Amino acid sequence: MTKAVLFDLDGTFADTAPDLGAALNYLLNLHGRLPLPLKTIRPQASHGSLGLLKLGFNIEPDAPNFAGLRDSFLDYYASHICVHTTLFPGMVELVEILEQRGLPWGIVTNKPHRFTLPLMQALGYAQRAACLISGDTCSRAKPFPDPLLKASELLKIAPQHCLYLGDDKRDAEAAQAAGMRCIIARYGYHDSLEELANWPAQGEIDLPSQLLQYLTER
Repeated sequence: MTKAVLFDLDGTFADTAPDLGAALNYLLNLHGRLPLPLKTIRPQASHGSLGLLKLGFNIEPDAPNFAGLRDSFLDYYASHICVHTTLFPGMVELVEILEQRGLPWGIVTNKPHRFTLPLMQALGYAQRAACLISGDTCSRAKPFPDPLLKASELLKIAPQHCLYLGDDKRDAEAAQAAGMRCIIARYGYHDSLEELANWPAQGEIDLPSQLLQYLTER
């Protein structure tokens, strides 16, 4: 049975796309390009600066000017990390229920610690989380199992008793490799909902509250 719940951050726990999109549009404006609508940005938000810069500038990491663009993007984002970001509807209530039931919960994200901690602090949940595992906490990030196993170790709860909620294929692959059950957040950042059926997960939810039905399943 589930003894702990772990969340991906971007696109699962919090809707960070508006602030990530603002950082991208800041750069586009700086370089004389038209801004992109949020509905175009949202599906790429889980892919971080690499995905967003490719979307906005059609640029790859090996391009000569990529590093400069990425630094500018990250510096702007760091200074505007929680202007429009909010928890997804129903997440506040879900966390409260988990805490009422005495179930520890934590964050396991590929977002670097430089952004994870300040964002969680700004949202008011840094101290409430039992663990905050960032993309640079371990030597390998998702889809490798290392971050989820690190969370399991910190919580002192075996992987098979942890439930992971994420919105990306990497989340499902990391959970499978770690021996954890994974539920997919259909409300997150997806190019197409049809692709989710092929991910190695044990269920899908449209609302955070629907995660409760999986807490007592073996």
